[in-house]
Amino acid sequence: MLPLKVIISGGGTGGHIFPAIAIANALKKKAEGAEILFVGAKGRMEMEKVPAAGYKIEGLNISGFQRRLTLKNLSFPFKLLGSLLKAKQILKKFKPEVVVGVGGYASGPMVHVAASNGVPTLIQEQNSYAGITNKLLGKKADKICVAYEGMERFFPKEKIILTGNPVRQDIAKLEGKRERGLEHFNLSPNKKTLLVIGGSLGARIINESIHKSLQLLSENNIQLIWQTGKMYFEQAEQVFKSNPFFLEQGGVFAFISKMDYAYAVADLVVSRAGAISVSELCLANKATILVPSPNVSEDHQTKNAMALVNHNAAVLLKDSEATEQLGKKVIELMNNDGEREKLERNIAGLAYSGAAELIANEVLKLIKH
Repeated sequence: MLPLKVIISGGGTGGHIFPAIAIANALKKKAEGAEILFVGAKGRMEMEKVPAAGYKIEGLNISGFQRRLTLKNLSFPFKLLGSLLKAKQILKKFKPEVVVGVGGYASGPMVHVAASNGVPTLIQEQNSYAGITNKLLGKKADKICVAYEGMERFFPKEKIILTGNPVRQDIAKLEGKRERGLEHFNLSPNKKTLLVIGGSLGARIINESIHKSLQLLSENNIQLIWQTGKMYFEQAEQVFKSNPFFLEQGGVFAFISKMDYAYAVADLVVSRAGAISVSELCLANKATILVPSPNVSEDHQTKNAMALVNHNAAVLLKDSEATEQLGKKVIELMNNDGEREKLERNIAGLAYSGAAELIANEVLKLIKH
């Protein structure tokens, strides 16, 4: 019997890549010997992260369409056509039984070509507000796995399966990791800890707001674990080390590999509201200030944040207000144990566990069908 062959397409940010790898790992456990090929966008972080996770990847020369007038849009039709042709070549050569799209630039061409050639397809919509590409793909896809209720607004109801978003499994098991986390980040067990995460690519406004608030944090005896993204790292490290308080504990990181340790020690989290970040925060049961990025399609990060805020499970701060208000809001919540505990209880109630396994099951059902 030939091994199961699956293509997983998409990427662009950690929010697309890590769920894709989680799905691949779940498929490997359920279907021994399965061959899994990733298809990503050339020059994006999946071309590095996927091979590091032990999987092969092919790259399409594709990028997003800019919503503002820009010369880059002139090349978009040519890139799209080239990517469709390359996706067709990959499909013909690899001969998958099913193609999975997880969002991101490469997902569109690969899923479209597969569906057009009669290959079963499944797409995963991570956000509470579906993007344009997935709305288009949803018309042809056989199954659509979603993380929020009420997605019938965007997709045919009969295709929708509520699974939640796949997250890194180490985050689902934080028990007993606090002590190791304190040691790993060189933190004091007697001080409160703020974790700042701006997504895998960083977040300029969050970084600038924390930069401005460093003195306030030190005056209030608050330790800091600060993920900046590559672009802001050197500048942040410089200002961080210039404050004597932070020389003793915490740290600045371009990217945090041990996120389970970071969540385990955090008393409060400041984060963007990307779909996977929100799912991780729910699973980790963390009191959170969400600062949605205004630079995403359909303002979906604000919609993700509101799905928590409407359940009193997070605090929302607009990007435009963060520079002036973020530091003050952090101090306010750090000084209010009861409010943080309420946020933790409410966000825990919104968590989905085992999403990668549920999606892998749906992939296998498609193949059998």
